[in-house]
Amino acid sequence: MDALLGQLPALVGVLVGTLGTVLATHVAERSRWSRAQSVRWDDRRVEAYAEYARALKEVSIVTLRLRAATGAPDPGPDRQAGLALLAEAEAERSKAWERVLLLGDQATVTAARDWSDAVRDLRLAVRADAAEGFDWEAGVRHMDTCRDRFYAAARAGLSVGGAVAQAAWLADRNASA
Repeated sequence: MDALLGQLPALVGVLVGTLGTVLATHVAERSRWSRAQSVRWDDRRVEAYAEYARALKEVSIVTLRLRAATGAPDPGPDRQAGLALLAEAEAERSKAWERVLLLGDQATVTAARDWSDAVRDLRLAVRADAAEGFDWEAGVRHMDTCRDRFYAAARAGLSVGGAVAQAAWLADRNASA
């Protein structure tokens, strides 16, 4: 019995060491898993944001092309084809929007919605031939500013540093053209 009592501190030490090792391993594995999940979701967010930006940019490009053709003497079939392209681009934007809603943080979703609303204003104006009374320059500037806000929010949500604002640069470029 004395021999067992003499070895009891060593046995308790082994038991505490084993429990400590198991606990430390569990904490490390859980931390590793959390980091892997975070990276995985960040990758999906990047894909969702990029796809949404591409789709919305396509809507804006088709809209601006239709706007450029509005003054043509006979908008005829080209306008109809352009409106069909616009409808397709809008359908793609709508699908991409769902991923942003699912994966995006509040600031990015709000900025994406604002950008989409700015493009929608242009889209509605071109569909209605609203050349009179609609300030296209202001509309395009607003769209560019909203796009910058979307990219800033997305980059902040993904912890990507740096700024990529384009609205001021585009306004300067268009003013000098």
